[in-house]
Amino acid sequence: MDVALKDNRVQFGDRFSVSLHRTLRIPDDGRVYPLPPGFGLFPLRPASTTAPGPRLELIVPLYQREALWLGFSAAPWKPNAVKVIVGGVNAVSGLPDTATALGDPQDYLVCPDQPWLDGFNAGGGVIRQFVAMPLGQGYGIEAGAGLPERGGLEIVVFDPKPGYFPDAPPPERLGPARPSRIVRSAEPREMALGASGRMRQKIYPDRYGGAVWDQDNAGGVRIRILNSHGWRELTKSEPPATPIAAAAYTAAGLPWFDLYDEQDRSVAPSDSGKVKTVGDRDQELRIDPGDRSVDVPENQVIIIDHRRREVDH
Repeated sequence: MDVALKDNRVQFGDRFSVSLHRTLRIPDDGRVYPLPPGFGLFPLRPASTTAPGPRLELIVPLYQREALWLGFSAAPWKPNAVKVIVGGVNAVSGLPDTATALGDPQDYLVCPDQPWLDGFNAGGGVIRQFVAMPLGQGYGIEAGAGLPERGGLEIVVFDPKPGYFPDAPPPERLGPARPSRIVRSAEPREMALGASGRMRQKIYPDRYGGAVWDQDNAGGVRIRILNSHGWRELTKSEPPATPIAAAAYTAAGLPWFDLYDEQDRSVAPSDSGKVKTVGDRDQELRIDPGDRSVDVPENQVIIIDHRRREVDH
């Protein structure tokens, strides 16, 4: 499967793409928050000059303590299986992963049904948000698992085997909507992703079964995360502006989001141990990150119907 960068999206084959979205960082305060909004795409650049092929390496800029979410654009008529591996740790299972094969119990996403992923699977329909932190300071998810910090993000996409799904698309349908609002507004150069605040988000079970996926037909991308200084140095361009705080966004009356999917089950992480979070590491280092709880009024939460994939106003 060929993998290429097109308009700040990673294109896998001719049907599937992944995008990295800027968003609010939610407080790591024990509460479970709704989905924060998207503020547009992160810029992506090749880490080196390479032709499209089954593996690609890219760079992306994030500020320290900035959050991101992954958006998936998949063909409803021919789905894909997707592994997301952060610092060598599987974001679904919580276990170390070499990204070579799909696991059983399920350690991957199926797109669709999965429209996005905001963080590490914490079980019970909750995730812990992806948040960028300096590499080598014990904040990365892999450090909490007792592994050397390596940083970065890997995404591996698998096609289904021939004969399970149609070879040609039906009439076009719109994908899930999670509106974006444009907001104007000396550390290690590379970053790791740590586990932070809790958010309502399910990892949907594979309703097709593991035998459907062709593990010999896959493509992957590794994305190195740079801080603003590293991005400027390598690309000679400016990173996006620092995102606003969740409290200021909510005080302005702007919307959060939630999925109506109470009939759907959620995949449990294989590693049932407690995840070491960014907040845990802050406490060890006696750092006050300035996180303050945010009260999100119910009338600011827009419900998205997971089955109809439309925004319900």
